[in-house]
Amino acid sequence: MDYGEQQKPLNGQVAPLDPASNEARALIALSDAYYEGLYPAESNHLESIADLEAPGVFLVGCRVEDQLVGSGAFKLMSDDGDYAEIKRVFVLDSHRGQGLSRRIMSALEDELATRGIGCIRLETGVHQPEALGLYRRLGYVERGPFGAYRPDPLSVFMEKRLAAGGA
Repeated sequence: MDYGEQQKPLNGQVAPLDPASNEARALIALSDAYYEGLYPAESNHLESIADLEAPGVFLVGCRVEDQLVGSGAFKLMSDDGDYAEIKRVFVLDSHRGQGLSRRIMSALEDELATRGIGCIRLETGVHQPEALGLYRRLGYVERGPFGAYRPDPLSVFMEKRLAAGGA
């Protein structure tokens, strides 16, 4: 994806984000620290900056008053059928509870629908009830491990099918 010169949207707007940018790196470092505080290393399935720069990965950022406060990504997968896996959905603590994760997820789902991807999967953790609630409200249902994942009592695996015409 060509990140070029982009206007920075305001007020909870979501737009593509260059994973190599300093602000993306800083936000990802904060999300790493957050997840590392919740789960042991073997239960953390975090994408690195290099992973986020790979082909088939789409990263978005969410801004409020020109500050990057959240992110989310998907990566296209074909290791267990064709699907997209949601990764790196994170919002700064100071901006949680404002519907920003929902906006991030909507942007990702809209992009996937545009690309004709009908199956979305994700892995999240048992210590994130807000995330689990959001995913359930968005129509994700629990399923077993997929791809390279193995059963983990700290993981919850979910899936959503997109309608032919969109999310």
